[in-house]
Amino acid sequence: MTILLNPATTRPAFACRPHCGACCTAPSITSPIPGMPNGKPAGVRCVQLGDDQRCLIFGRPERPAFCGGLQPSHEMCGDSREIAMHWLGELERLTTP
Repeated sequence: MTILLNPATTRPAFACRPHCGACCTAPSITSPIPGMPNGKPAGVRCVQLGDDQRCLIFGRPERPAFCGGLQPSHEMCGDSREIAMHWLGELERLTTP
């Protein structure tokens, strides 16, 4: 995992792990996504996740605010995609009524 310095906080900021896509699969998204007008359920791959496991609408206005709010961190991402999927799945379970 690449570690970058976040100049706003002086804490390390983590870059996305290549070929992961856990944050585009594990959580549910309730707002519309291009190609998924009703959002997506937890555990379902987003249609905007490319073959390279990167968001096809990153930085575009149609990207849901939820997605922009997820920021990679060692706590969330761990050392593998499997750890990230588990962590995000647990977060989903704890925050879904």
